[in-house]
Formats: sequence, structure tokens, C-alpha cells
Amino acid sequence: MADITLKGNAINTLGNLPKTGTKAPNFTLTTIDLGQKSLSDYNGKKVILNIFPSIDTGTCATSVREFNKKAANLENTIVVCVSRDLPFAQKRFCGAEGIDNVEMLSDFANGSFGKDYELEIANGPLANLHSRAIVILDENGQVTYTEQVPEIVDEPNYEAALKAI
Repeated sequence: MADITLKGNAINTLGNLPKTGTKAPNFTLTTIDLGQKSLSDYNGKKVILNIFPSIDTGTCATSVREFNKKAANLENTIVVCVSRDLPFAQKRFCGAEGIDNVEMLSDFANGSFGKDYELEIANGPLANLHSRAIVILDENGQVTYTEQVPEIVDEPNYEAALKAI
């Protein structure tokens, strides 16, 4: 399990992010319009998975805004933001913020994404939500980069993630 912190207090995830060079676990998540998307829907594209606890926190919202700005210039790459928020909250946020260069997906139904990617928070006040992490996949769904952000209130390293594309 990964040892992370929430405002300096130790908490853990279920395990460790998928290893670089391995095939990413498949997923089926809910879109903001209550449809479904799976990893296979992104075959042939590079994927930046921007994963976080909740869109209704400052750091999570900032990460979506930052990737929305940077994603506009990425060739053959999609940024997919994943949380356990309800799709309605994700849609409201994107509408209010003018977010249109990233795709929001929700793991609210059963939390299988957080479990399969081993990034679900196991204990503490945010238990069962996702930890803050970045996972980058190549066009074939192979993991090429990961970052488990060690302190949940900190932003991910955007530049390192974009350099890994």
C-alpha cells in the first residue's frame, strides 16, 4: 500500500499504482451524461488519467483547470479526470468553469476503478475516495508514467506528466 498524507496525517491506499510498462487495468466508468466509457474507447490515443478525491475541493478543481488549459495543445492525447463524484457534480463544475478539453468520468457506482488501480484511500476521513494520482497510458494502453501524490492537498507535477507524453 502507498503511504500518503492528508494535511500531514498519515493515511494509506489499498496498494500501489500500476507499474510502468504493464497493461493498464480495464475500466468502465460513468460519463457526465450517464453514459459509459471504457479504457478500450481510448485505443489509439495517449491517455492522461488525472485522478483525485473530489471535484469540490480546491486542489482537485485546480488540477482539472490546469489540464484543461494544457490539453488543448496535446496531439493524439486525451485527459480523463476520474473521481467518485456524482456525474451531476462533474457536469455542473465543467459547465460553470467552461471546461471542455478534458473528459470527466465517475467511479461512483461501485468504486472498481479505485480498487483495480489500487489508489482507493483505505483509512482516514477520505476513506473510499480516490487518492490524488496521475497515470499516463500510451496508444496501446501500456502504463508509461505514474505519480502518486504523497500529500493529498498538493497538486500533481504537471510538467513531469506532460514531459512523459
